[in-house]
Amino acid sequence: MGHVLYQEMGVSLMPYALRLTGYDRQWAEDVVQETLIRAWRNASRLDPRPHLLRAWMCTVARRVVIDDRRSRQARPYEVEEAHEDYVSVPDPADQTVSAMVVHRALDKLPEAQRQVIQETYLRGRTVNEVADMLGVPPGTVKSRMYHGVRALRRSLNDRTM
Repeated sequence: MGHVLYQEMGVSLMPYALRLTGYDRQWAEDVVQETLIRAWRNASRLDPRPHLLRAWMCTVARRVVIDDRRSRQARPYEVEEAHEDYVSVPDPADQTVSAMVVHRALDKLPEAQRQVIQETYLRGRTVNEVADMLGVPPGTVKSRMYHGVRALRRSLNDRTM
């Protein structure tokens, strides 16, 4: 059964996983493998219709990549990665100033854009979670994020020039 699942779904999932991982083949293979394992574990609960199964697997693959990225960001760097003669330590004053600049730029955004950016980027909520919370469609959340991030980028670029 596992081999059949891979032949039918894993092969078609690989190009999608490659795009999600920035074409890192090893990582994409890991994503496909984890997705297939989750499909196997949840086989009794899955809808067998191919288009629904594929949609479920694509969602799982995307979440696996998101989880991988978050865990990579959360892990401390290995000691070997730092140069032994010089280790850069972030200056708390610089971090404070940077945070203040970003918060001021955020405060200039329209409330709807600011709220969506705070919920997704700062609190780590998904688009669907924010959409449910605000009572708007996910497309509206995505649009507000897009326009808000563009406005933030312009505001921050204007400050550095």
